[in-house]
Amino acid sequence: MKLSELMAGVDGVIRQQSGLECGKEISLVTSDSRKVIPGAFFLCFEGEHSDGHRFIGDALEKGAAAVVLQKEECCLAEVPWILVRNSRQAAGQIFQNSQGRPSLAMGMIGVTGTNGKTTVTNMIASILEENQKKTGLLGTVENRVGSLRLPQKLTTPDSPELAALLRQIADQGADYTVMEVSSHALAQGRVAGVEFDLAVFTNLTQDHLDYHGTMADYLNQKAKLFSSLSPQGAKKRKKAAILNFDDPSSMFLADHCRVPVITYGLNPLSHVRAENLRLAAQGTQFELICAERSYPVKMKLHGRFNVYNALASTAAALVEGVPIGVIQRALAGLRPVPGRFQQVEPDKELPFHVFVDYSHTPDSLVNCITTAREICRGRVITVFGAGGHRDKSKRPLMGNAAARLSDCCIVTSDNPRDEEPQAIIEEILTGMAGPQTRARVYKEPDRHKAIIQAIGMAQPGDTVLICGKGHENYQIIGGETLHFDDYEEAKQAMENTLI
Repeated sequence: MKLSELMAGVDGVIRQQSGLECGKEISLVTSDSRKVIPGAFFLCFEGEHSDGHRFIGDALEKGAAAVVLQKEECCLAEVPWILVRNSRQAAGQIFQNSQGRPSLAMGMIGVTGTNGKTTVTNMIASILEENQKKTGLLGTVENRVGSLRLPQKLTTPDSPELAALLRQIADQGADYTVMEVSSHALAQGRVAGVEFDLAVFTNLTQDHLDYHGTMADYLNQKAKLFSSLSPQGAKKRKKAAILNFDDPSSMFLADHCRVPVITYGLNPLSHVRAENLRLAAQGTQFELICAERSYPVKMKLHGRFNVYNALASTAAALVEGVPIGVIQRALAGLRPVPGRFQQVEPDKELPFHVFVDYSHTPDSLVNCITTAREICRGRVITVFGAGGHRDKSKRPLMGNAAARLSDCCIVTSDNPRDEEPQAIIEEILTGMAGPQTRARVYKEPDRHKAIIQAIGMAQPGDTVLICGKGHENYQIIGGETLHFDDYEEAKQAMENTLI
């Protein structure tokens, strides 16, 4: 591909070296100087641990044909440079160009928010597939198109991996790709160059402040997905923003939209809403209201939060012209996403229930425990911890939420990384005392023992929640990544119970 083709439509180009040959053929696009080969296009930007500008010399020695950079002091006569305002943003667009902009070949639906992204993307994909549309899915739990599984590392892949995955999905003949779009990815320009048609917002609660610093910046990064929606895109598809009417952040996001806004929620002013909720251990029922008509919905999924997830997914599907009957069938057939309020099913019947959930923020813990309370006849026993080297300010808030809403809490390790597990637990405990807290609190740093303890405490009618890791099958302790699966651990403990 020619250099001019790779740079087509790239935002923020300031200027380029005089005499730079834009018609030259490029052999490879990379941001890793170790991978540079003769004729390569080297994209350098500042990373968390290194600065690509330091390796321009290495790239040129290996035969790089051109360099994208954002530091003016690196614009030297001997360097074939292109200066841009934001090299991460430019890199996202360049990598998409290098793969022929695969997002133009299919409908693109991006889902962002603190909680619910994984469930909503899976719901939308299931509805589209029920409507006979071949659909790609990119997210936290898996990447796939149809039955083909694709490589998966991050919630939203890095720019080169994302471009390559979208190319694979497009080449499979997909009609759509539905993907989770994290705030990190938006901040780092990973989805630059992807033309989204629909953007869905689930909610915004405290998380990732170790990265963003403030809730204002966290919300500003989310807003980038909605401001990217253009009514004058390259595709002749409907563009729309799907916003949670009941979340106050939606007002801010709506101000960033240049396309129609469709709202969902329980508020009677929402375009797509739910009424007459019936939450039970067997599942959830409600009346779906849209265009002032009512339709019954039944789901095996539990909880008020899954009603919101279903409404978000329904709103997106309706914009895409999916018939209501197809939506009803798809929602009725859904199974829980692994690690999202997923019931542990042992080989023997027991008189209590155990659920595994990914909840690792104060709000998601509230949702999870409240859901358990709504379907539970007995006590709610909650096992949870907090990850090391992540937002420390949420630790006491998580503790407070769990202690207010549970009957018993066992505070344990999550992924402590190289923090001291006991120190993390002590920070959680600072939020677990006070007049509003109700739970009996236990400390057990060993997560394996904590799960056994919780299930050993369970009596008929009780519900045990194992929160924080969800679908993850590992635990990071110190510098080691060890196999650990909450579902496996809980099932084994249930098999060994004497009840």
